[in-house]
Amino acid sequence: MFGRRNKKESAAEAEAASGAEQVDVDDVAADEPGPGAERARLEPEPRPDGPWDSTEVKDPAEGRVDLGGLFVPGVEGMELRVEVAGDAIVAATVVLRDSAVQLQAFAAPKREGIWGEVREEIATGITQQGGVIDEVEGPLGWELRAQVPVKLPDGTGGFQVVRFVGVDGPRWFLRGVISGQGAVQPQAAGLLEQIFRDTVVVRGEGPMAPRDPIVLKLPDDAQMVAEGGVKQEDQAGSRFSGGVDQLARGPEITEIR
Repeated sequence: MFGRRNKKESAAEAEAASGAEQVDVDDVAADEPGPGAERARLEPEPRPDGPWDSTEVKDPAEGRVDLGGLFVPGVEGMELRVEVAGDAIVAATVVLRDSAVQLQAFAAPKREGIWGEVREEIATGITQQGGVIDEVEGPLGWELRAQVPVKLPDGTGGFQVVRFVGVDGPRWFLRGVISGQGAVQPQAAGLLEQIFRDTVVVRGEGPMAPRDPIVLKLPDDAQMVAEGGVKQEDQAGSRFSGGVDQLARGPEITEIR
């Protein structure tokens, strides 16, 4: 099952990206100032267990769904939703029972990891909204475990627990947002974590500005039937802090096989 949502936050992100100067990330100076500049800019860590670059996998399509910029592992019983910014698909969310992981890939410098900076941006955005952040070293490396303020169905305020994970690759950065039971019960997150690890990123050789989203596509054989809608709301904070509101069932497109 494929879901399709059109978020204002994603649209704003795409608009900002389209106005950025298109330069090769390899040409970006290592000491260029930016958000979180006080963090050391380190080379990407080794990834012996993934996620994988397309050059590291013999056949990325084997056992995975081809979304163009991402090859997402296929798991029995999963629902796959996509996030759009304008006409571009920029993220995919895998839903398994009462848990989900959103996957989104971005361009990044070749010799610099950006996950440290991104964690800081996400943490700042959430705490400014009144949320709580805990930075811990988990099964996927350093991650943020957040309690994010949300409006409950009855109109009262509450908190939603979300895990932000990320991995730096060669000229790309993959962010994951784990939500639902997988964010609060470690035993429920194992399969979602494995999906994140086994995802393949296709960065491409073309020039991209740092942090531009790597655009995705729908599978060629997907047949789509639109379903109901949900009100979209603006989301403040870092462009990387999206994913919190993906738990709500949005306008969906159902795959029929």
